[in-house]
Amino acid sequence: MHFNTNIKLLRRRKGLTQDDMAVHLKMKRSTLSGYENGIARPSIPALITFSDFFKISIDTLIRIDMAKLSESNLRQIEQGYNVFMRGGKLRVMATTIDSQNKENIELVPEKAKAGYSTGFADPDYIKKLPVFQLPFLSSDKKYRTFQVSGDSMLPIPDGAWITGEFVQDWTKIKSNKAYIILTIDDGIVFKKIDNKIKERGVLIAKSLNQIYETYEISAVEIREIWKFTHYINPELPDGETAIPEIVRNLTTLRKDVDLLLKKSVNRKRKTN
Repeated sequence: MHFNTNIKLLRRRKGLTQDDMAVHLKMKRSTLSGYENGIARPSIPALITFSDFFKISIDTLIRIDMAKLSESNLRQIEQGYNVFMRGGKLRVMATTIDSQNKENIELVPEKAKAGYSTGFADPDYIKKLPVFQLPFLSSDKKYRTFQVSGDSMLPIPDGAWITGEFVQDWTKIKSNKAYIILTIDDGIVFKKIDNKIKERGVLIAKSLNQIYETYEISAVEIREIWKFTHYINPELPDGETAIPEIVRNLTTLRKDVDLLLKKSVNRKRKTN
């Protein structure tokens, strides 16, 4: 639990002394000092008080080690973009409807991805995207379709269209399932996910193509998550292509290149 270090960090970021904050929270300075030093454990009413004061969810105050976050991530949290929905700001999503008041499925083509990273919450931007309907999808859920780029999720090919169902509560993301994730720095990524939000405040992202390394995505860097529903490939699959063999060959090639680079570095060191 990171509550004591988090409230100390947040207090200092506000430029407040313990005396100042104790006055704001209407509690004794010794009580606040006990919380910050980890000597005293806060009650539920006390947790709510701190959550309301900092405008940060209780889950975030307790579970996320804010000292390890970047400055931009800290500012995002302080501005109301919480890791968890409970106790935080509800994730509001811009959407469009058709003439019969049914929600559209908006298309985000490859050329629109850069704009989507900043305009995803802007109704004026979203309404400019192409739209369509798929009658076999649930009318009670929100869907959006994104164009894949690259080969990290082979056998789903470059240029395919993937449709996702909007995820409101990120703590309910199922591990070993595929999701479309909008992040601050990397934009839209499509990966299989191992959900570690409750334990560590991160999602572990894995590619189907084994030549790509697994990496972590901090929950505070995420803006939207869509659960993979299906994909549409405009190209006819090549029945003679052996994907596993291609992956093995690429993996071997990458290892050979890494070995050559290491040998080159060692030679330079010896000559120097």
